[in-house]
Amino acid sequence: MNINNRITKLFNIKYPIIQAGMVWVSGWKLVSAVSNCGGLGLIGAGSMKPELLKEHINKCKSATDKPFGVNIPLLRGDAEDLIKTSIENDVKIFFTSAGNPAKFIDILKKKDAIVVHVVPSVKHGLKAESVGCDAIVGEGFEAGGHNGPDEITTLSLIPQLVDALSIPVIAAGGIADGRQIAASFCLGADGVQIGTLFAATEESSAHINYKNAIVNSNDVGTTTAFKQIGLIRMIKNNFATSALNAEILGADVNQLKEILGSKREQLGIFEGDLDEGALEAGQSAGLVKEILPVKEVFEKLINQFSQVRNSFINSF
Repeated sequence: MNINNRITKLFNIKYPIIQAGMVWVSGWKLVSAVSNCGGLGLIGAGSMKPELLKEHINKCKSATDKPFGVNIPLLRGDAEDLIKTSIENDVKIFFTSAGNPAKFIDILKKKDAIVVHVVPSVKHGLKAESVGCDAIVGEGFEAGGHNGPDEITTLSLIPQLVDALSIPVIAAGGIADGRQIAASFCLGADGVQIGTLFAATEESSAHINYKNAIVNSNDVGTTTAFKQIGLIRMIKNNFATSALNAEILGADVNQLKEILGSKREQLGIFEGDLDEGALEAGQSAGLVKEILPVKEVFEKLINQFSQVRNSFINSF
């Protein structure tokens, strides 16, 4: 695959493939492996305190000389501390989510950082562009973890973002093979962000139980819950079923917050509790058939994409 576009130029990478910065998953081993393969790895700072983030940044620097970045959920109370830690340790690529990037854009731009914000709609994409973001990730409803309330799918969202914005659009949500990468480019995206597929790799810091849950999933293996307090897509288990049943019975916001509790993601993803943990994963889980090293995952993605591209060219 030979692609030279706005995303590969922006990040100085070989392939416009970004590994999502997932909590309890995206440590330095996964990030450096992705970057060494020519993509862009992102440290998932959402499950880290500043000192741990510093450790992962420095270990990542030792493991790769290629570009990598940090993903920071802006709704975290210590988001500013995570940003300062990243800047102090010479991180130049920031992916932000779950909040307003305007709050931190000036400090990041003064440090010549590249800023990309994750958005679920055209309205949010336009806002991110207006405050100075260099690109956006358009994340469809198929994505694992926290989702937008309007439930816009990737297939519908990406071309609308491309039509509305002048900055590059990175497609995300339900992408796990080369066919979907090709489809994203047909929709006008300049790159893709992939989460669930990389979460199930050997280098992922997630628990083996969680990785196996992804591999054992299927096309109807995930569900969404907690729309009143922030939609979450996750693999169906006892916790997810309990949350859905509570919503059906009319649970209010406080009751749902009590059901969600704290550290559900840690319990499921990092500690491997398949019953009561939040096993965040996208609808693409049904496409993940085995746990592989990142290098093999990249080879499969590139080969699949090349086959689709050649087939498309030869059809006309």
